[in-house]
Amino acid sequence: MSLQSGVGRAASGERFSLADAVGGPRGAVEAVLPGLVFVIVVTATRSLVWAGGLALSVAALAGLARLVARQPLQQALAGAAGVAICAFTAWRTGDAVDFYWWGLLLNAVYAVVLAVSTLPLPKAGPLPGGPLPVTGLLVAAARGGGPGSGAWRRDPAQLRLHRRLTWMWVGLFVLRLAVQTPLYLAGAVTALGVARLAMGLPLFAAAAWVTWLALRRAGAAAQDAPAAGSSPPSGSQGAH
Repeated sequence: MSLQSGVGRAASGERFSLADAVGGPRGAVEAVLPGLVFVIVVTATRSLVWAGGLALSVAALAGLARLVARQPLQQALAGAAGVAICAFTAWRTGDAVDFYWWGLLLNAVYAVVLAVSTLPLPKAGPLPGGPLPVTGLLVAAARGGGPGSGAWRRDPAQLRLHRRLTWMWVGLFVLRLAVQTPLYLAGAVTALGVARLAMGLPLFAAAAWVTWLALRRAGAAAQDAPAAGSSPPSGSQGAH
């Protein structure tokens, strides 16, 4: 489950599929289950070893299941690596709440990068100057167009749409930080784990749906515009 996959699927689908937006049922389970196991076990036992070990075991089993089924391992391996890093960080500090430190950092990085992408940037290397809202880049890449210099950047309506969509995603990451950072600082590991689960996949799916809906309406409006422009005004027909 990543921003790239969520926006990419929203850009390419005629109909919105909640399952597809979150990587399918298997992808949703792989995204949620390790974190769920960690918060349940650490709350019940207060043992970092058991909580981290079982969460990592669940992630590893998900990868093994994909290997047996001969399915792509990329998502499962990335998930297992993420759980391993989080569990190791908590084990090193001896504080279970640090299991969530990397997640907070990742949300902050996403928020900053996406916000900066909407600003009028100077030309740098292969990147053209001007705003490069991330949703526009991801949609262009998903549709096989040139992400940096495509027609969407020369269309004020599309550029405005993608700046708004990108800011919507910024809002999602900032909202997570606003709720979860105080819980992290307070050491409220159970509440933080619950908040992490509640604001993870559900908010991601909602943002992917809004992205799909906005792109669909913009596409319909673009198709209607030439047809409306080619129809002669009703008054002009009577004049001739």
